[in-house]
Amino acid sequence: MADQHWQKSHKILSILASLSCRTKDLRNYLEAVAYGVSELLMMDWTVVTLCKENEEQLIASNLPLDPEDRVCDLHGTVTHTVVLTRQPLCVNDVREQPEFGELPEGYLSYLGVPLCTLEGEVMGTICSFNMQPRPFHPTEVETVKLFAERAATAIDNYLLYQAQQDFNQRLTEEVEKRTADLQQAQHQLVEQARLAAIGEFATMIVHELRNPLTTIKMGLNYFFKLALPAAAQERLTLALEEAHRLEMLLSEILLYAKPQTLNKSRFDLNFLGLEIQHILEDLPEAQGRAIMWQTGPQPVWIKGDRDKLKQVFFNVIQNACEAAPAHTPITCTIQVNNPAHRFNQQNLQQVTVTIQNWGEPIPATEIPKLTQPFYSRKPGGTGLGLAIVERILAAHQGRLEIYSNQDEGTRVLIQLKVEMDESG
Repeated sequence: MADQHWQKSHKILSILASLSCRTKDLRNYLEAVAYGVSELLMMDWTVVTLCKENEEQLIASNLPLDPEDRVCDLHGTVTHTVVLTRQPLCVNDVREQPEFGELPEGYLSYLGVPLCTLEGEVMGTICSFNMQPRPFHPTEVETVKLFAERAATAIDNYLLYQAQQDFNQRLTEEVEKRTADLQQAQHQLVEQARLAAIGEFATMIVHELRNPLTTIKMGLNYFFKLALPAAAQERLTLALEEAHRLEMLLSEILLYAKPQTLNKSRFDLNFLGLEIQHILEDLPEAQGRAIMWQTGPQPVWIKGDRDKLKQVFFNVIQNACEAAPAHTPITCTIQVNNPAHRFNQQNLQQVTVTIQNWGEPIPATEIPKLTQPFYSRKPGGTGLGLAIVERILAAHQGRLEIYSNQDEGTRVLIQLKVEMDESG
């Protein structure tokens, strides 16, 4: 008897010593545990499970498992009793001990041992089933407990490893994101410094050119009063027009180059639209066409630079009039919504003003160029109007989007982040 006990102990130690767990080979390790327990106890089927709430997942077995058999309902089973009591359970014959729960079909005896964390929580079980009734010796229970400790340690280490891997991944992603943000911020600082230098230089050039240009215009206006031949009058008129165009260009360059400092106030966007509509009605481009400002019944309160935003809408609507066929309408629609993915700060909403004409569509390749300085599709245009509009909107944390197709003409979307709380 002593010799048999020694042989049994030696076999247990031999199987335990042969177990080698690498973090990535957890399933193979647990399958070796299942095979070892079945061999030592001479049981027909042994499984290692992970248990959560009323569900158990079979993660290792000494017998092949179908994928659909890997997840089972715990409720009413012998394994559920092990999880609830946190103690080993022996069922010699389920027909005589039905109070402990059901066994899988075809099995009559059962030995289950919980897999416990260091905190004493049950994470799973080692369960052995036999097709014939049989008693279980206390040494057999102790043997399975040894394997359960090894299995629990392996699972715990694996979960820690996975948690560390997930943390490392999140850390890597966060470092990459922060690095990209820093690079973008650095690029923006460099770009701002570059634009500031260009703006300062442009401002100096504009001031230097304005004085001689004023003198030239005065001289041209003086000659315009003289009785000159028709050919000379024609050339003089052309020179005055070009001088006037150059003066406008210098004014727009100065406006574009200046830093966008905002003088914010609170006003109703609907009212501003109606005010712009009255001004535009006197422009030559707007004659004979309807400019419809479509608003909702409620005021749309905005905190922003009223004069600069007025300039934004004026420029865009004037462009829409110039690009549309005569007598066709221009529609300006205000829509208020609350897209959490874009402006999700408390009490903040997004207002979109859509300005639409029915002119010839703009080629898709040209749309990105429209806000570039000095690019213009209009004869004699300075190409700074939409560039200035975009800068003003950027200072308001807004944006400009342009869409154009054959069916809808051209739609310009002006999106602003606004505070809708009237008490604001």
